[in-house]
Amino acid sequence: MNVLISALLGISLLSQAAAARENAPRYDVVVYGGTSAGVIAAVQVARMGRSVVLVEPGQHLGGLTSGGLGATDTGRKSVIGGISREFYQRLKRHYDQDSAWRQQQRSDFSFYEPAADAIWRFEPHVAEKVFEQMIDEANVPVVRGQRLDLEGGVARDSDRITSIRMETGRTFQGNMFIDATYEGDLMAGAGVSFTVGREANAQYDETLNGIQKANARRHQFTENISPYVVPDDPTSGVLPGVQTDPPGNDGDSDCRIQAYCFRLCTTTVSENSAPFLKPDDYDSQRYELLLRNLEAGDHRIAWHPAMMPNRKTDTNNNFAISTDNIGMNYDYPEGDYSTRERIIKEHKTYQQGLLWTLANHPRVPEQVRSEFARWGLAKDEFVDNRHWPHQLYIREARRMVADYVMTEFDCRRQRVANDSVGLGSYNMDSHNCQRYITPDGHVRNEGNIEVSPGGPYLISYRSIVPAQGEAANLLVPVCISASHIAYGSIRMEPVFMILGQSAATAAVDAINNGIAVQAVDYGRLRKQLLADGQVLDLPAKGETP
Repeated sequence: MNVLISALLGISLLSQAAAARENAPRYDVVVYGGTSAGVIAAVQVARMGRSVVLVEPGQHLGGLTSGGLGATDTGRKSVIGGISREFYQRLKRHYDQDSAWRQQQRSDFSFYEPAADAIWRFEPHVAEKVFEQMIDEANVPVVRGQRLDLEGGVARDSDRITSIRMETGRTFQGNMFIDATYEGDLMAGAGVSFTVGREANAQYDETLNGIQKANARRHQFTENISPYVVPDDPTSGVLPGVQTDPPGNDGDSDCRIQAYCFRLCTTTVSENSAPFLKPDDYDSQRYELLLRNLEAGDHRIAWHPAMMPNRKTDTNNNFAISTDNIGMNYDYPEGDYSTRERIIKEHKTYQQGLLWTLANHPRVPEQVRSEFARWGLAKDEFVDNRHWPHQLYIREARRMVADYVMTEFDCRRQRVANDSVGLGSYNMDSHNCQRYITPDGHVRNEGNIEVSPGGPYLISYRSIVPAQGEAANLLVPVCISASHIAYGSIRMEPVFMILGQSAATAAVDAINNGIAVQAVDYGRLRKQLLADGQVLDLPAKGETP
């Protein structure tokens, strides 16, 4: 009887799911993920006259660009074109207004250039406002608070996605789909090949991939610090955040990913400043390594507060122990939502406790403590989240493995793609991936790489579409097909926006011609992208940035 009841229940659930799909609205393009790439992709589809819906798991649009990363990692600004550049031009028009400057004079902000067409440093709430304006102008419907059902939420017919189902049961049908998330959940749910972690140098004949101990010279300990609970006593156990396993050999592969953090918006304007609060679950052991490092003489100010308009910051990681929560994110890329929520909470607690410690703890040297005590969270930012960013900086999660994998050779222009859909130019950049113990019993960081590619490079169309036969109507402009170290350069927000526009254009082309995304004619795609302002070619020698 129980077996019969279970079988009938299963049939009922399948019938309900089929009915939900049948009654679901149908769009030409379904964009999953309201990151900067997702917003620009949706806007481009609408501008090309096709129906589109933007489905966002959270409540805010813009991802990291509106989530605290206001110091844009641009590389060569001249290769940022299309709607990506339009976004920064719209920001410039905002800051051209006298009313935009509330806590300082415009003339006192050195990153505002009156004659420039764009601005590359901005406040989080202004970025979100611009994204919302672009969405409204394009009449793009946005559905918020809808997370993909990770258990069978992607329906397929052969090699085509037919619909996606959310945890709530809400379903969206489409001709084409774009996964614009940082995690690549739609891509994974569609059965597309992907990887997590660092490839060995040998896999693609690279030099900067895999484990990196010798090259991890920046953001490194300058003092010999014991990682043990009782200093120099291995039997006492290790302090939080330090792994006991051997770090591995340089150049070898592993499953580790570069550290995450929140990009905080802080200020020294007292009337707009909220103090750094001690978290309720503060664990003093979590900061013992920090305190020992300070007591050993490393008095560097352990963060990087890049200045934004109105005396605010985009605050990033800096030096040996800072805002990066090294080694605490390995389960995030393929984790379920509860796992990810736990990791996000742990990162928030760590970073809140770090800042409270640096600003208040009596073991922190006075000159360091007084510097941090000057700062607080900007009260007019992230007002619905107690001034804390709504987006964790997911520097790297899943990466697609397609027929074309971007590698160090592309970044260095030793290989040049013949189907460019945009350019990158930022450093091949990886934050630290682990904190380990040396043979002589001291703690070190591993994984940091910061190597210039020497100029802009081309990003292949084949790196944003799945391999032949895997998914004929899916494009992936964020978790693109790239090695760990190449992704470290590509993963910049302006580039994600560029690739979002190119992915949307290809999706519309595939619909118009009744073909798979892998069969899109590059000549036709290129013509449309150029008409819409994208930059697709390497700059001429001697061209100014």
